[in-house]
Amino acid sequence: MAKEASIKLFEEKKVRTVWDEETEEWYFSVVDICSVLTDSDYQTARKYWKVLKGRLAVEGSELVTNCYQLKMSAPDGKMRLTDVANEKQLFRIIQSIPSPKAEPFKLWMAQIAKERLDQLQDPELSIEQAMLDYKRLGYSDSWINQRLKSIEIRKELTDEWKSKGVQEGVEFAMLTDIITKTWSDKTTKEYKRFKGLKKENLRDNMTNTELVLNMLAELSTKNISEVSNPENLDEHTRIAVQGGEIARNARQELELKTGKAAISSLNAKSGTNPERDKNSALSEQ
Repeated sequence: MAKEASIKLFEEKKVRTVWDEETEEWYFSVVDICSVLTDSDYQTARKYWKVLKGRLAVEGSELVTNCYQLKMSAPDGKMRLTDVANEKQLFRIIQSIPSPKAEPFKLWMAQIAKERLDQLQDPELSIEQAMLDYKRLGYSDSWINQRLKSIEIRKELTDEWKSKGVQEGVEFAMLTDIITKTWSDKTTKEYKRFKGLKKENLRDNMTNTELVLNMLAELSTKNISEVSNPENLDEHTRIAVQGGEIARNARQELELKTGKAAISSLNAKSGTNPERDKNSALSEQ
C-alpha cells in the first residue's frame, strides 16, 4: 500500500493517520479514536480498545476480522504496529462507544476526507492547509515560509534518492542522519536530545537559521547526486557527507562572524517560538 503518514488534530488531541494513495482512503489509529471519544490517555485508550475489540469479536463482527495494522509512531517514539480503520469501519466503532463527541467527530472525519480529495485536485490547497496548521500552533509567518520551503527541498532530495534506487525507511534514515551529523556535528538523536525533544519532529522545532542550514545541506546533496549519478549506497553516503560539509562550512563561517552558535536549544514545545531565533552563545556548546 502506497502510504503517507500524518497527524491530525481533533480538539487539540492528536490522531495518527495514514493516507492510502491506491484506494484514496484515510486510515485512522483506532486507539487514538478511542482516546478522543473517551477523553482518556493513550494507555487507558489501549485497554478500552482491547475490551471493545473482544466484545465485537464475540458478537461476530467482521470489523475485528478485517482490522488492519500499520506501523505508526508510538508515544515512546518507536514505530509500532497499531490497529487502524478506514472511515466506514470507524463509523461502526464509534457506534459502539457512548460519547457526546461522536457526532462532532463524524463531521470532523468527513471534513478530513473532503480536504484530502480537494488537495489531490489542487496541490496548492495542501500548502494552504499546512500554513493554517502551523499558524494554529503559534508559529510566525517567516518561520512558516522557511518550513514550507524546507519540505519542498526535502521532497526533491527524496525523489532524487528514489530515482537512484535508495530504499525508503532504513536507507533514507541513514543518509539523513549522515547529512545532519555532518553539518550540525550532532546525530538526529543527539540534536533532538539537545532540544529536549522525544517523539516531536526535529524540523518543527528548528529555528530559522537551523532550517536554512539544513535546507542548504539537503539541496547540496541533491544537486551533487544529480551530476554524480551514484550507483550504490556507499556512493550515496559519500555524497551525503559532501552535501553536509557545504552547510557545515556555512555554519562555521556564520558563527565566526557573529560569535553566536547557529544551533539553538530552543524548541516549540517548551513555549519558545522559533520566530525569535535567538542563538545561544558559542560558549554554551
